[in-house]
Order: sequence, then structure tokens, then C-alpha cells
Amino acid sequence: MEIRLRPYQLSDVDDFMEWACDDQVIRTSRLRYYTSREDALDYLKEVAIPHPWYRAICLEDHPIGFICVKPGSDYEICRGQISYALGSKYWNKGITTVAVKLVISSVFKEFPYMERLEGFANVEIKASQRVLEKAGFQKEGVLRKYVVVHGKTIDVIMYSFLKTDQTN
Repeated sequence: MEIRLRPYQLSDVDDFMEWACDDQVIRTSRLRYYTSREDALDYLKEVAIPHPWYRAICLEDHPIGFICVKPGSDYEICRGQISYALGSKYWNKGITTVAVKLVISSVFKEFPYMERLEGFANVEIKASQRVLEKAGFQKEGVLRKYVVVHGKTIDVIMYSFLKTDQTN
């Protein structure tokens, strides 16, 4: 089972819709439901493809999720924020952990000013917390009432991985 990360392409729209319209994925993430193929194509064209670091998590070259790093700018150039989602039929197989480790192996080279990568996990979603922990992120604390997800303000756990945490 080879897991690769690559930029999204417009031809990925059907694979994208398969996982991005998964009710379990929508319920546990900040993603919204895509009501049509055109809606998903617009998202790929306007958000995913032009984004500086938005990748498809691919299994046998078919996207089954996404992973993204939002680099900081100005006074926050030293940090980036990682986010991810995976189709529910691929949960609990270690795929997201592998994807996060792949990000760590390249993102500090691609963004040389980045010294810190931050990840946030819903306090109620233990699997997402485990992904970050298994990838080597350090738990920093709980941010109470930090973000609104599907109309509900939730607490998140903040994690970080520093460039100096790399072992290579």
C-alpha cells in the first residue's frame, strides 16, 4: 500500500467527491458538503490547486483525502498550520500518520523560514490526536472555545512540531 502526496488536478474531481462528500468526514471536520460535481470543481480550481501547499493523499494514485500546510506570513513567517482529512473507509489504517510524516520530511525544506508546524485536533476526536502524536508532534495545551465547526464552538488541542525536532 503506497501512500503518496501530490497536488490536486481537475481530473481528480470524482475521487475528491467520493471522500469529500462522506458524511462521517463532514461530521468530524470543518469541510462542507459538495452538492454537485461543478461545486467540487470550483473548489479544486479556486482553493486547492492555487494553494501554496495543498496535496491529495493518494493510494494507488487515487485521492482518498487531503493534507494542507498553510504557511505563515509577516510576523508569523516562522510557523505553518497543518490540516487534513481522509475518507472514512480508510480510517484507522495509519494512512494519515504516514501522510503527516511525509509533510514533515519536506515542508521545512520547501519553506526555509518555517521553524514550527502547528496542528489542531478536536478534543473529542482521539484519532486525530493520535495521528499528530504518532508523527512526533508535541501536545501544547487545550484552546477552549477556539473554533466554530458546523455551528458549534469547540475546544481543540494544540500540537507543534519544530524544525529542530527532526531526527535526520
